[in-house]
Amino acid sequence: MKFSTDLEHEWHSALSQFLATDKATTLETFVTHQYTTTKIFPNSVDIFNAFKETPFSKVRVVILGQDPYHDDNQAHGLCFSVQEGVKLPPSLKNIFKEIEKDLGIQKDFNHGNLKMWAQQGVFLLNTVLSVQAHIPRSHTDIGWEEFTDEVIKVISNKHKHVVFILWGSFAQSKKILINKEKHLILEAPHPSPLSAYRGFFGCKHFSQCNSFLKAHGIREILW
Repeated sequence: MKFSTDLEHEWHSALSQFLATDKATTLETFVTHQYTTTKIFPNSVDIFNAFKETPFSKVRVVILGQDPYHDDNQAHGLCFSVQEGVKLPPSLKNIFKEIEKDLGIQKDFNHGNLKMWAQQGVFLLNTVLSVQAHIPRSHTDIGWEEFTDEVIKVISNKHKHVVFILWGSFAQSKKILINKEKHLILEAPHPSPLSAYRGFFGCKHFSQCNSFLKAHGIREILW
């Protein structure tokens, strides 16, 4: 894993100030060592997929996750997304249910790869980009948060009219990094079965997102 070669070039330029710090070097060294000694998800070639699929200039929406799925064949570098042929995790299933109710469209519950969203400008960012197999949050506090905080800040500072979708208290803790005068911040409980019925269902974030984009002359998302 190397920021200099693996990170999409627009993002590398936008984040150049952080990437020149000792923090970035220490993070890169640790994660690279982990990949050579331990089973880590996602695969190293997929770790920056959110950045590859949604170049900096194309960001229209940001959905924040926490850390990658920690079971086999799930994580592939896009938050909430799973690879083809993988059963939908409960949170993603609830996201699809809310889309159906909010927008009146039918989702394919056998297909959980959200790459199509990313290619439309939905930046699917986990705040921690790697995890040790079968040990959730095992790469919390190794330096990823400092990196992704910079990502959020640079989007807020250099873009306008971006929709930030924050589900759950962890994602919502990042709203202090976002200029609410320039952007739309949508908040709701996490789509997990433990909290979805406390306000995620019925939040109508997908229609609100598209209404905001349309109002500012920005192409809507095909959810």
